[in-house]
Amino acid sequence: MQQFAHEKLVRLEAQLLQRELVITDRIAPGITRRGATQLISFACNDYLSLSRHPDVIQASVEATRRLGVGAGASRLVTGNHSLYQRLEAQLAKLKGTEDAIVFGSGYLTNIGAIPALMGRSDLILMDEACHSCLYSGARLARSRIFTFKHNDVGDAAELLRLHRTEYRYCLLLTEGVFSMDGDRAPIAALLKLANEFDVWLMTDDAHGLGVVGDGRGSNVDAGTALPVPLQMGTLSKAVGAYGGYLCTSRAVADLIRNRARSLIYSTALPPGTVAAASKALEIIATDKDLVRKPIERARLFTDKLGLPTAQSSIVPLLLGSSERALKASEHLQQAGYLVVAIRPPTVPVDTARLRCTFSAAHETADVEAFARAAAEALAAV
Repeated sequence: MQQFAHEKLVRLEAQLLQRELVITDRIAPGITRRGATQLISFACNDYLSLSRHPDVIQASVEATRRLGVGAGASRLVTGNHSLYQRLEAQLAKLKGTEDAIVFGSGYLTNIGAIPALMGRSDLILMDEACHSCLYSGARLARSRIFTFKHNDVGDAAELLRLHRTEYRYCLLLTEGVFSMDGDRAPIAALLKLANEFDVWLMTDDAHGLGVVGDGRGSNVDAGTALPVPLQMGTLSKAVGAYGGYLCTSRAVADLIRNRARSLIYSTALPPGTVAAASKALEIIATDKDLVRKPIERARLFTDKLGLPTAQSSIVPLLLGSSERALKASEHLQQAGYLVVAIRPPTVPVDTARLRCTFSAAHETADVEAFARAAAEALAAV
C-alpha cells in the first residue's frame, strides 16, 4: 500500500497536479494569513462576508448555548431541532417554492436528491461543465447519462430529440452560476426546453444565491423568478455558514425526506450552524446594497483588465498549463494577494487558471490594485 501511494504521488508531482493542505486563517473580512504572511484574499467563496457578520455570529453563539454544539442524531431520529423549520421556510420563500429540505452539505444534497428521484430506467442530461457532485449524484442514480456542450441549448435539444422517448423520466442538470467559469446558465431557455420534452430541470445555485438575481439566485431573470422545479444550493458560500438545500414542491420534498440516503443516514447540522444560516438569509433578503457588491467588484476587475463583463462574482484568468497557473499564483502571493491555481482534474486539461472571486468586503481600491497586480502576473508567466 505504501508503494502504491508513493507511485501515485510521484506521478501527480511530475504533472504538477499534487495538492497539499495549507493552513490558512481568515482573520478578517477579505484578509487571510498563511504562515506569517497576511494576504488580501481573492480566493474565498464567502461572497458577502456573512461568516464574519456580528449578527450571524451572535445567532450562532446563542443557539449553541441554548441547544448545544452538536445535533446528536440524524434528522429522522432526534436531530431535527426547532431551528430547521424556520431555515427551510426562509429558503422556500426566497426561491419561490412550496418547500425546502436542508442537508448536511451541497455535495450530500446532490448525491441524495438525484438518486432519490431517478433510476435505471431514466435519462439524465447534464451540462458538461457541471460540478463533480452533480456527476456523483447522477452516477449513483444508475441512470443513462448524456452530457451536452457547455451552455449549448441546441445541443441539449438534439440529445433530447434523439433519446428522450427511450426513457421513462428525464432530469436536466446544470449549474446556475458555473463555479470555475463564473458564467451563468441560460435558465429560461433550458426551462422552455424541459417543458417541451417533459423533462425535470434541476439547477445547482451554489454560487448564485446571495449574489445574482437581487440575491435570490440564478432562477431570477430580469426581475422575474422562473419556476424551476428543483433548485439546490449551499449554505456555505454567500450564506457564510454550512449545509446544502433543495427547494421544490411539498410532495417532492416529502419523497426526498423518505428516500435520500445522505439525509436519512447523516447526523443533522449543529444548531449554531442552522441559526447562523437563518440569520444570514434574513440579511440577504433585506440588504439589497450588500448583495449587489460582489458583482460590482467583479465587473470593476474585468473592466480594468479588458475582459468580458463578469456575470457573477467569479472571474477566471485562463493560463492553460498548470505550470503557468502556479507561477502566476505565486507571483500574486508575493504581491500580497491570495488567488489559488485551479488545475486538472478540477478543470479540463490545458485550461488551468486563476479563479478570482470578489466579495462585498473588497474595497474599490483593493480591486483596482489587484487588477494591476494580476496584469503584471499574467505578463510575467
